[in-house]
Amino acid sequence: MQIKKVLLFLSLFILNLSFAQEHFSGINISRRVGILNASFNPAEMTNLSNTYEVNVFNTSLNVSNNKVSFGDIVNSDKDIEDLIFDGNEAANMRLDLLVNGPSFAMKYNKWAFGISTSAVAKANIIDVDVNLGNALTNSGLNSIFGATSVSSNYNQKINAATWGEIGLSLARDIYDTDKYKVSVGTNIRLLFPSSYTNFAADKFNGTIVNTAGNLSLTDTQANLNIAYSGPIADGFTDANNFNDFFSSGINGYAVDLGVNFRIKAADNPKDYKFNSGLSIKNIGSMTFKSDNNESSNYNLNISNTQFLDLNQFENVDNIKDIEQILLSSGYLTKTNDQKDFTIKLPTLFTAYADLKLAERFYVSAFTQQKLVDDSDNDFSTTQNSITLTPRFSGENYEIFVPLSDNEISGFTGGFGFRLGGFFMGSGSILTAMIDDTKQADVYLGFRIGF
Repeated sequence: MQIKKVLLFLSLFILNLSFAQEHFSGINISRRVGILNASFNPAEMTNLSNTYEVNVFNTSLNVSNNKVSFGDIVNSDKDIEDLIFDGNEAANMRLDLLVNGPSFAMKYNKWAFGISTSAVAKANIIDVDVNLGNALTNSGLNSIFGATSVSSNYNQKINAATWGEIGLSLARDIYDTDKYKVSVGTNIRLLFPSSYTNFAADKFNGTIVNTAGNLSLTDTQANLNIAYSGPIADGFTDANNFNDFFSSGINGYAVDLGVNFRIKAADNPKDYKFNSGLSIKNIGSMTFKSDNNESSNYNLNISNTQFLDLNQFENVDNIKDIEQILLSSGYLTKTNDQKDFTIKLPTLFTAYADLKLAERFYVSAFTQQKLVDDSDNDFSTTQNSITLTPRFSGENYEIFVPLSDNEISGFTGGFGFRLGGFFMGSGSILTAMIDDTKQADVYLGFRIGF
């Protein structure tokens, strides 16, 4: 069935890439301050380690889930879909790709300015009931004849989105003495929404019947949202549909606001004893306006004497055909629809503090907390995280070990390094090597300062 294909594609895409929603864990508050630091807190731009900075590229690919670990994949003889829908807890997966392209920043007296480019891709499985997932993938129906009841009071979603960004940043020192410095900053990002899809089932209650391998849905009620725009609507399983970022015009914006406080080092004006910051990110939204746009809400109602044949979805590979089959069944009632629709970004609160313990030894704490309810259909989502990072840092090199607690995947430990303008790391590689982990992420980049 197609829903099985969708779930399996997302899980295989995530697990095979083997790449935590906190991007650039460990390097994001490096003492070598650059455009990357300012992407987390625009007020950091006045702390640039060089007068001018050119970001050549940096990229981060982050994946987390609450079900499948590397040990499960290696040691279990179960299929991946069996592992995803094991146990009683609802299944969650997050994939988050960020590519920061050519960017430039400079500081002048008490001011700093920057322009940046980015591409973003997200794919999510959100709170999918394990009984429903098992039934739809056949893995939970072990008998030739039987029925599986599903009852949930929350919104289950599978969605994905891609978009491009151009950011314009401004920061200024507002208090600067020999010992202390306070700066504020903002980043206004122009958004280029490219592609989006959402399939959601809110308050799903029903029964899936297995009759000698023929699956049908009966005695079912749910509120459905089916939305799509751009290339993803043409197929879930083609990775090429996820790589289009700047195909549309500017149809949205986001604003980041930040404040930074640091206690300067007495022997080096570019160094500090203590550095901290607060920021609110992703205040904004974007509107999708592709030719194939559609967002519709439906009531799904199947009586206990009616049956929807689920096997007819087997060869379907896009959400538009799924919608058409459901409409043709006669069990859907449309409540409203719209051609152009708006998706809100996941507004985040971030806070960090970095303390110099001794010559070249630092330790930092970082937290990222979302300020929105991502169960709604008009939200892109992320995850909460807290990270503690001990670091050995010189002027031209850096070694760090981020230790994180993540909302979806739990505890992870990573490792990374910086050599000049090049950096590379992972927030989960140590956990993957010495213990099971339900997260994988990797990042790297290169920038030039002068």
